Amino acid sequence: MNRTPEPFVLRNARLCSLDGEAGYQVIEKAALASHEGRIAFVGAEAELAAEWRAAPTFDCEGRLLTPGLIDCHTHLVFAGQRAGEFEQRLLGASYEQIARSGGGILSSVRATRAASEEELLAESLRRAQDLLAEGVTTLEIKSGYGLETAAEARMLRVARRIGEELGISVRTSFLGAHALPPEFASRADDYIDHLCTEMLPALHAEGLVDAVDAYCERIGFTPTQTRRLFQAARALGLPVKLHADQLSDCEGAAIVAEFDGLSADHVEFSSPDGVAAMARAGSVAVLLPAAFYCLRETRLPPIEAFRAAGVPMAVASDLNPGTAPQRSLRLAMNQACTLFRLSPEEALRGVTLNAARALGLTDRGLLAEGLRADLALWDVRHPAELSYWIGGRLLHASWSGGRQVAG
Repeated sequence: MNRTPEPFVLRNARLCSLDGEAGYQVIEKAALASHEGRIAFVGAEAELAAEWRAAPTFDCEGRLLTPGLIDCHTHLVFAGQRAGEFEQRLLGASYEQIARSGGGILSSVRATRAASEEELLAESLRRAQDLLAEGVTTLEIKSGYGLETAAEARMLRVARRIGEELGISVRTSFLGAHALPPEFASRADDYIDHLCTEMLPALHAEGLVDAVDAYCERIGFTPTQTRRLFQAARALGLPVKLHADQLSDCEGAAIVAEFDGLSADHVEFSSPDGVAAMARAGSVAVLLPAAFYCLRETRLPPIEAFRAAGVPMAVASDLNPGTAPQRSLRLAMNQACTLFRLSPEEALRGVTLNAARALGLTDRGLLAEGLRADLALWDVRHPAELSYWIGGRLLHASWSGGRQVAG
C-alpha cells in the first residue's frame, strides 16, 4: 500500500471542481490527471498536454466527477446496538431521561468495553464500508465508548486499522469526555483531571490522537471542565473540536472559538455571540441533521446567522448507535437540505471543502492541481442529484490518494 500510485487520466467527465467562491464550477468534457497521488491536471480535455497520452486512461462517459466525500463527524467504532432506546423514544422517553437512567452512551460503553479489538474491527468495518460505497474517501472517527485508557486505545487502534484496510484517510478524535464512567460517578472533576494528566497524554504518546473532542452539555461536561481539557490538549499541540450547544446553549461555540478550535458540532442552540466568535476564529459549524431527525428536535441551527457571518458549514453523518444510527452521508446531505434548508451546493461543499476544514486538512476537498487525488465518479449528471436522490447507489468509482478504492 506504500507503493507510489500509478499515474492515470480520467477523460470525458462532467467535472465539478468547487474551486471557486460560489457555484459548482462545472467543466464540461473535462479531464483530470493524477500523478503520485496528486492532481496534476484538471480542466478541459482539449487542454490536456500530449505527455499524458501514454498514461492509462479511463473514459467517464459524461459521468459527474467531484472531490471524494469527507465524513467529518462519526462515532462508528462501537459494539452492540441501542434499538431498544429507539423504541423508548417513540413511546415518549427523552434522550436525557434515557441517559440519566443508565442508558444512552453508558449502554454503548458497557458493550464496547466487553468487545475485543478484533470484534470491534469486524463490527465497525462494515459500517465504514457503507460510507466508502457512497464516495467517502476521508473519515473522522471518535473514541468515547471506552472511557478508560485500555478501551479508548482499543477504539482508536481500530479506527487506524479501518483506514489501512479500506485504503482511505481516517482522522481520529479523542472523546474521553463523552460521558462520566461508572468508576467516577459523581466525581466529574476528578475524571477530567484523569483525562488531562493520564489518559490523553498516554494515548497521544502512542500516536493515536489527531484531535480532542468533548461533550459540553447539561448531561455531559460543564464549560469549565471542557476548558480544562482543551488546555491540556493545547499543551500537547493537539487541535480541538466540540459537541456544542446541541440541547442547550452551554457556550460551546464560544469555547471552540476561544481555543481556535477546528469545529463546533451540532450547534442548534448556538447564540449570536457564539456565531460571531466562530467567525472571528475561523471555526467550522458542523451540521448533524441525522441526530436532529432521530431525536425529532425542533430547534434549528442558526443557518442564516452562519451564512451572514461567513462561518463555513460542514455536514456529517454523526453515525453512532444512539442518536444517529445512520450509515449514509448522502442521506445527511438530503436531510441538511430538507430539514435545515441548505442548498444542494452548500450541502456538497459541506461534505468536501468545509468538511476538510473541520478536520484541519488543506490538501483535499476541491479538484485543483496539487491537491490529493481524492475523487468520486457518479452515475449522475448534475451535482444537485447527490442531495436530491434519497437512497440508491449512485457511486460509479472512487479514488483515495490516487488509488482506486471503490468501483
